[in-house]
Amino acid sequence: MFDLFRSRAKTTRYLLGALLILVALSMVVTLIPGYGTPGTSDSVVAKIGNQTLTASEVQHRIQMAMRDRSIPADLAPMLLPPFINEMIADRAIEYEAQRHGLAVTDAEVATTIRSLLPQLYQNGKFLGNQVYAAYLAQQNMTIEQFEAAVRRDMIKVKFQNLALEGMIVTPQEIEREFIGKNQKVKLDYIVLSADKYRNQVKVTPEEIDTYFQAHRGEFRIPEKRDAAIIVANEKAMETSITLTDDQLRRIYNQEKENFRVPDRVHVRHILLKTMDKPKDEIPKIQAKAEDLLKQIKHGADFAELARKYSEDPGSASKGGDLGWVTRGQTVKNFEQAAFSLKPKEISNVIQTEYGFHIIQVLEKDTARVKPFEEVKDTIASEQKKQMVLDRMQSLADQARAQLVANPGQAQQIAAKLGLEYAAATQWAPGSPLPLIGSSREAQDAISTLGKGDVSPVIQPSETELAVVEVTAISPPRDAELNEVEAKVRDVLASQKVNQLLMEKVEAAAAALKTGGLTGAAKIAGVEIKSTDEFTRAGAAEGLGSPEAFPQAFSQPVGSTFGPVNLGGRFMFAKVALRTEPDPSKLAAQRDELVTDVKTRKARMRKDLLDDGVLEMLSKQGKLKIHQDAIDRIIAAYRS
Repeated sequence: MFDLFRSRAKTTRYLLGALLILVALSMVVTLIPGYGTPGTSDSVVAKIGNQTLTASEVQHRIQMAMRDRSIPADLAPMLLPPFINEMIADRAIEYEAQRHGLAVTDAEVATTIRSLLPQLYQNGKFLGNQVYAAYLAQQNMTIEQFEAAVRRDMIKVKFQNLALEGMIVTPQEIEREFIGKNQKVKLDYIVLSADKYRNQVKVTPEEIDTYFQAHRGEFRIPEKRDAAIIVANEKAMETSITLTDDQLRRIYNQEKENFRVPDRVHVRHILLKTMDKPKDEIPKIQAKAEDLLKQIKHGADFAELARKYSEDPGSASKGGDLGWVTRGQTVKNFEQAAFSLKPKEISNVIQTEYGFHIIQVLEKDTARVKPFEEVKDTIASEQKKQMVLDRMQSLADQARAQLVANPGQAQQIAAKLGLEYAAATQWAPGSPLPLIGSSREAQDAISTLGKGDVSPVIQPSETELAVVEVTAISPPRDAELNEVEAKVRDVLASQKVNQLLMEKVEAAAAALKTGGLTGAAKIAGVEIKSTDEFTRAGAAEGLGSPEAFPQAFSQPVGSTFGPVNLGGRFMFAKVALRTEPDPSKLAAQRDELVTDVKTRKARMRKDLLDDGVLEMLSKQGKLKIHQDAIDRIIAAYRS
């Protein structure tokens, strides 16, 4: 919700305004140096009208998503197809919006940029095009490129908002949502898993030998490599660098403007929203805010009340804390109140476009240049880091040059330069490496080098640079039984356990029909357990998310169901208890329920809009997707 204070544009209102996040997300990518700059040999992933989405653009977005872990590396092959499809759909929506003549005014672009780059404004005043251009130049962007990207995303958001307007939530939908969120069940259950039966399985030497001879090709020893590794480590080097006060003060005087801070306040607040509420409810909301203020003035804990009552999702969980706020970042009434308060002082109830606020200033900082003593440690830390990085790069380059000139001398070179050394013996792809772990860049380098080759300087982590020399290569070969006997035994044991497990599951399913859960437990040799009561959105103790067994909420009390596959474990259950929600509590949850229904509908409508636009543009010949380019991108991450 705090992001909403930073912009008064219509597109930021209520649920639909959340789509403006798309602008911010695209800027995160756009402002990364080197991102969004296709190479001359860039392949086309999709062509939409006369516009193209290139492979390098897609890869850059993927890298950003993997960096913030919204796409885990090990799940990339599974998650990338919908991720890329979403990028294509976004471009198609943008194209269709432009075809419908949707436009964004310069004033709207300016308002959005102000919300994205508040650091360009001090005391509510724009610092000027020179500062603006210099900031963007640091990101390899011009003003024209940046503003064009903002304008494109805003047009796309406007088009999506048109499709999402006018949503109606019926009383029946609210009631279903209320029941769905508050209905509770309790289960009696049993779980059958392979671990339960593992000690009942025996594998004989004869079976191992027979299986190995029949499946020998499955147990080949892969290619293995020996390598020498030299590492320059940031932490190890940092301790050897010292800076005097005179050096630090000289840097401070040269860069004094960088330590100028504007007027700012550290604030927390409680928000009771009035936005999109009926007019007759507003006095009640104000009265509730006044009551909360009264509680605070009588000693109630501000943070606890914020967590319990504040309707700002961005700060409520943090006790209402919004962090530091500068002038021009919030709406007018909020800013005037916040900057008029003294530290620890609490405002009266303040009304803004978004609702009623109770504000407390925790700290206050007037516009000033921070003194040397205040920033001394920061300067030292940053200067040391830069010196360390420069030294690391220099030493890593020297290590590589000397290793190329003197193959097989990695240990001596590392000792001479004061770097770390390790030897990897019989390394296979996917295995960790000494000193540098499972760095993909390092593994790729070793896998592609020939014997005696030296890698370029690589960066296995944010704090390391490394050089690798491959010293020996053992080609793949057929294994002897004694080398893989344990692996063959594990394969056979797993097969036998899984076969026994499925036999037990089938027997338990039959027993469930005649003897209920007690009969199924007896035949499976397991004990019956019980969950605590849980809701659809909660978790069943010992079983996980109820999404896997919706029968718990639809079948009568006393009925049984199963087997349910819980990722290799099989559950049988009886509905022991169902607690229906108290209808008298529906009114208090109505606003939240309406928002949840609208959110779900908005998501569904957006998906339908995306699919509809893609289908229409394809039929019109305006959209061409190059699946081969997409497959190549995904294959790179799969390998």
